Amino acid sequence: MSESALSGQNAARLVTTLVRVREALQDANLPLEIPDVESARKDRLELIDQLEDYVLPRLIQIDAPLLTVVGGSTGAGKSTLVNSLVGERVTEPGVLRPTTRSPVLVHNPADADWFDKARILPDLERTTSAANHTGALQLVSSEAIPRGLAVLDAPDIDSVEEQNRVLAAQLLGAADLWLFVTSAARYADQVPWEFLKQAAARSASVAIVLDRTQPEAIAEVSGHLARMLTARGLRDSPLFIVPEGQVDDQGLLPSRSVREIRGWLSSLAADSTARDSVVRQTLEGVIRTLSTRTSSIADACHDQVDIGARLRQDASLAYAAAIDEIDRASADGSLLRGEVLSRWQEFVGTGELLQSLESKVSWLRDRVSNAVKGQPQQATKVTVAVESGLQTLVLEHAEAAAERADAAWRALAAGRQLLDGHDVDLSRASRDFRFQAERAVREWQAAVVEMVRTEGADKRSTARYLAFGVNGLAVALMIVVFASTGGVTGAEVGIAGGSAVLGQKLLEAVFGDQAVRRLAAEARSDLNRRMESLLDGEVRRFTDLVDALGISDTAEEELRAGARRIDDLRFAGHTG
Repeated sequence: MSESALSGQNAARLVTTLVRVREALQDANLPLEIPDVESARKDRLELIDQLEDYVLPRLIQIDAPLLTVVGGSTGAGKSTLVNSLVGERVTEPGVLRPTTRSPVLVHNPADADWFDKARILPDLERTTSAANHTGALQLVSSEAIPRGLAVLDAPDIDSVEEQNRVLAAQLLGAADLWLFVTSAARYADQVPWEFLKQAAARSASVAIVLDRTQPEAIAEVSGHLARMLTARGLRDSPLFIVPEGQVDDQGLLPSRSVREIRGWLSSLAADSTARDSVVRQTLEGVIRTLSTRTSSIADACHDQVDIGARLRQDASLAYAAAIDEIDRASADGSLLRGEVLSRWQEFVGTGELLQSLESKVSWLRDRVSNAVKGQPQQATKVTVAVESGLQTLVLEHAEAAAERADAAWRALAAGRQLLDGHDVDLSRASRDFRFQAERAVREWQAAVVEMVRTEGADKRSTARYLAFGVNGLAVALMIVVFASTGGVTGAEVGIAGGSAVLGQKLLEAVFGDQAVRRLAAEARSDLNRRMESLLDGEVRRFTDLVDALGISDTAEEELRAGARRIDDLRFAGHTG
């Protein structure tokens, strides 16, 4: 990326793009437990912090003072080094570990306006005194710090306190220059090298301070450290040595021990070209990695959407199967047995009427009204039996669907996470489902009665209509619906099938065959709609858990578009 990429109209376009990327990152929550999600969550938060704390403020104000963040391991002597560079005690070394306190930023009085507002690190409250928490940034004004430079003492990167580690990473992400402090005893530790590896990957400006080193070990340790830096892509990083020494009453190292570091920092502050070079090196390195890191978060968003869709589909399929089973069982004659069959036979009579179906179907149409002996009370008994049978059928399949959906979800870590975090056992139908099923069945039965009443509006004075009554005809229509696919098999086929044919002939005697077929189709369709609505409430118990997570279905594409735009602007900077 050339200088033109960070200035003028190109910089303005880059700011606009990065603001959109930040918004997309904020929308890209990753709530579901899927493989590698923890690293994606961490990287997402780091990207947001870095955009807000460093990249956007620095792009907008490229001439702001150079921020040097002093970071390193526990006990490396960071605070003592900062105090010694300033020449007075401005930050308290952590004698007792772990130490939780606000970070300290030391700046020249003339640069106060750059730091006392939320230009960088906007989520840290500004204070002028030490605080025993990590939510504040203590500002210290000192003439010992040259204008154009600021030094920030960060918490330990390997602190046992997580909030210290998180803040340390955030502060290093906001640095123009990393002043990494280690010691002869700790320089090979893994945690510091993880941070330095990130610095190398982003081409960040880094200087290393080997602190608290015995004079006789300086040559050996510094040589080994230099080789490690070279092997990890940090060969050009300055390496400063601070020998082990006594501190004075204020806890400061001898001035000669930090003279080289102080001189180097002062020269950066005094040389605007050198300072600008450090700033641009770090800024360009961060921007260069943004597109790749943003694309990785887009991949994580894609996985979240996929798993969310999988969970919804698993639940929907479980209940769709239940609806199909209810539809099949309520139409193949399965309900025309037991109590329903007995009450229906009581209503229409058996004996000669049923035996005559095989040979006297044509005769039946004219004579059936004389054979029917049902009364309103007997029609009500059939209605109650139908209601009970249908409710039992629906409850059975709702329970089976809940078990299937629960099992499918528990096969996935994300599903287990949602089920275990919910205070209701979803492997069973809802507590009030039985009541809802009863109401749905009764409402369907009432709708069937209304269909018959409407259809027979111009037939209410006929003898056949009067003989059967609206309730009797409605019961007959329900019986026809329950055997509309003719799927009854086995020993009951003659009885149940005959009952359905009898019901159909009763209706045809009043309404005619075409009207009966239409009424049966409408009644069955209405039953299916009501069952779908009833079970839709059950499946939503599962899908609402996914919906409540607020997984964005647009964040992925917004992030990918942002990553492409970043690369386009970087390329334009190279060629502009």
